[in-house]
Amino acid sequence: MATSTYPLSPAPADSAEWRLPIEGMTCASCVRRVETALGKVPGVRAASVNLATEQATLQADSPEVLPAAAAAVAAAGYAIAHATIALDIADMTCASCVGRVEKALRAVPGVVDAQVNLASERAEVTVMRGAVDAAALAAAVARAGYAATPVRDDAAAPDAAAGADFWSGPWAVAVPALLSLPLLAPMVLPWYGLHWMLPAWVQWLLATPVQFVFGWRFYRAGWKAVRAGAGNMDLLVALGTSAAYGLSLWLMWRDPTGTPHLYFESAAVVITLVRLGKWLESRAKRQTAAAIRALAALRPETATVRRGGAETSVPLADVRVGDEVVVRPGERIPVDAVVVEGESHADESMLTGESLPVAKHPGERLTGGAINGEGRLVARTVAVGTETVLARIIRMVEHAQAAKAPIQRLVDRVSAVFVPVVLAIALATLLGWGLPGGDWQAGWLNAVAVLVIACPCALGLATPAAIIAGTGVGARAGILIKDAEALETAHRVNVVAFDKTGTLTQGRPRVVALHAARPGQGQGAANRSEEAGGDTVVGAANDGADDGVDQAGRILLTRLAALQAGSEHPLARAVVEAAVAHEIAVTPARDIRALPGRGIAGTVDGMALQLGSERLRAELGADPGRIAQTAERLQRDGCTVSWLMAVDGSGEARTARVLGLVGFGDELKPGARAAVQRLRAAGVRTAMLTGDNRGAARRVGEALGIDEVVAEVLPQDKAARVAALRDAGGDGRGRAVVAMVGDGINDAPALAAADVGIAMSTGTDVAMQAAGITLMRGDPALVADALALSARTVRKIRQNLFWAFVYNVVGIPLAAAGMLNPVVAGAAMALSSVSVVGNALLLRRWRPSPAARPSEENA
Repeated sequence: MATSTYPLSPAPADSAEWRLPIEGMTCASCVRRVETALGKVPGVRAASVNLATEQATLQADSPEVLPAAAAAVAAAGYAIAHATIALDIADMTCASCVGRVEKALRAVPGVVDAQVNLASERAEVTVMRGAVDAAALAAAVARAGYAATPVRDDAAAPDAAAGADFWSGPWAVAVPALLSLPLLAPMVLPWYGLHWMLPAWVQWLLATPVQFVFGWRFYRAGWKAVRAGAGNMDLLVALGTSAAYGLSLWLMWRDPTGTPHLYFESAAVVITLVRLGKWLESRAKRQTAAAIRALAALRPETATVRRGGAETSVPLADVRVGDEVVVRPGERIPVDAVVVEGESHADESMLTGESLPVAKHPGERLTGGAINGEGRLVARTVAVGTETVLARIIRMVEHAQAAKAPIQRLVDRVSAVFVPVVLAIALATLLGWGLPGGDWQAGWLNAVAVLVIACPCALGLATPAAIIAGTGVGARAGILIKDAEALETAHRVNVVAFDKTGTLTQGRPRVVALHAARPGQGQGAANRSEEAGGDTVVGAANDGADDGVDQAGRILLTRLAALQAGSEHPLARAVVEAAVAHEIAVTPARDIRALPGRGIAGTVDGMALQLGSERLRAELGADPGRIAQTAERLQRDGCTVSWLMAVDGSGEARTARVLGLVGFGDELKPGARAAVQRLRAAGVRTAMLTGDNRGAARRVGEALGIDEVVAEVLPQDKAARVAALRDAGGDGRGRAVVAMVGDGINDAPALAAADVGIAMSTGTDVAMQAAGITLMRGDPALVADALALSARTVRKIRQNLFWAFVYNVVGIPLAAAGMLNPVVAGAAMALSSVSVVGNALLLRRWRPSPAARPSEENA
């Protein structure tokens, strides 16, 4: 297990010992390969690798060799295990600050990557696990002039308003505003025919506390930037206001008895406006992060636990997996659990976006954070703490909000050179006005206006503010965006590929037909009911009605259930449920093994059996005989057909005979057709990739109006099919942008291979991990909503960046030309950041489209 960043043993006098976790080693030859690769890295004096602990121990001259060591391990075919450390960053003010913090973090040995978000004031740092810790990262941030604190896993989303002191609250704006108002009055009163001017010494008394008390934060942060060899917004404000304040002092000294025109109001009002802008900006940023705080607020503080027959209220942290929790009507469900007693409804709208309460019966799953309705429930805890659905949702949204969209890279490149360029323009402005005509005073003021108006804040906030607002409103609608790249890419999707079972259908198939070969007839013979043209039908539930299951059907169902016992596959569950409904004892088969993409094999009562698809039957060479006609009819009706075969012998002498078939029916989801039609109306081509037979797949495709249906696809081939859809193009103008929608383990490769993977939360964790977007309701209509949200968010990002760039491109030349007073420049600079965040907040008005009503769906 990896340890710390610091030397673990003295080793040679001028070297230290470092431990790194290695992934992918399986044997002694792997160890030798890794040791050889590490031994060739310059600066590594010795390297030893332990296969049992999966660690490499290096004796190295300095930690700077760690990146080269990681590259050597990767070149050898292995990898260094990574971890993510989250830090809250304080004192950042603009995009230049972001770049400086990222540069400081990436310079720490053992850091693989660092992403800093100005809007959320958070850093996500990817490190070589065991090579660096949060303390070392915080120290690097401190050296860059900022403060960093680790984010606790169990910490609720912070409210920036909580704990705000005088210097960050509204009074820090109100007091300098009161002091600046008399200085501004002489500029405004002439508009109304009034002329009034304060004495120079009174102006100085009013401006000085604003400049050096309320403006001290700009000096402090600007000085830290200078020490770090960089610049930021604070430096520009400090230089600009100091220049105006200094010019006023010089004019006072030159004419102590007269009434010279002073510029104290420029310095004081600019500081006041900047503080006002930052305060409004912080309020707006708190609103963009409201979704996280709303989700965190869903956790109750306590839970009622039933232990030893008594009900006791305990802190939520004391609840353990297996505990029985009691949830009374109107209470929030404290943990993820399964109902064991009682019936009720649960309001899960904050988690899934579903406005209607969901019925809960024994065996149903409860999600922590939902509100219990009218009934009293007793439920067994299945997940607590960071493993609950709510905690995972919060982590996913936080990760997306902390991540950078690809478009942000342009902003980062611009902000890296922004402040030096502005300083150069300000100097050129001063010299351009002073040298030719000697008007140094005008040059000085215009240079101040250049420094004040050129603020990179708007650039730094344009993208992250929109990302935070978009992911937040998506979370409320049941659309969880895992990373910013998925959010930015989704609006370009022009092909959506769906899995079938569980995505477009309910995912709860039931046995609708059984056909057993007639005993004694050999392979291919059908039973009497088949000869008569009828089906041996098995109902979905045991309602006491005679559904025509004869002795041959019961034997077939017994064998099917034996093979499927213990499997979590939807078809397996349907078989077992049918057997239980007909009071057939289910005894698991022996020697069960999966046949990937084909079916399952096992031994029942000494007979080797295989159950699977048409592909498996063809591979075994089992002749279906006349029962094939029934299979074709079932497939035309949209059923999934599986064949049960007995296998005799092995190798080349192996033979197989058909014992019967089972037909499964699965209903379409109510909103599936409307979802497909919405996508087609938006110009998006639809496809369906399924392992099901062609007949059933074609029936579903026709019912939903899907453009392309690809059936009998093996799980390992789905990713290749996604690539083929991409290469085929979606609009005739080149490669398509493909989104894959699925819910099962077999969909995970395709979800990862698609440009945007969209997983249903009703499916497996593996699918959700592979996808960039998770839909908290199993409603395909949310696919179109996710694409629409992406388009709206990207539109806001582009609007913000456009205005941020235009603002500087237009404002700086106007200031240099003497067409902007420093006060006006300060107001414009303050409003630029507020307008960018305010524009992003308009995303909060987005709502998903209303779901199609059942009557519309069935029309």
